[in-house]
Amino acid sequence: MLKQKNRRHGLSKYDAPLRIQFEKGVIAFNRGFIKSPYNINTMQYREWQRGFNFAYAKNLKKVKENENRRRGKEIYGR
Repeated sequence: MLKQKNRRHGLSKYDAPLRIQFEKGVIAFNRGFIKSPYNINTMQYREWQRGFNFAYAKNLKKVKENENRRRGKEIYGR
């Protein structure tokens, strides 16, 4: 008998991380979509979520830099 390996969160060995899902997550954030087109217990969902989070962090960094630049001009640029 073959012994089955315990897979984390019901993922199979064929659920490979794909760049396509990552890019779809980035595009979804930029267009304002929140819901993933993939099932939660798949590697495709995780890659989509990773792309979405990457785009969020990149946007957050840009917003913070712009706020700091604007605040500096208001306070010191009189």
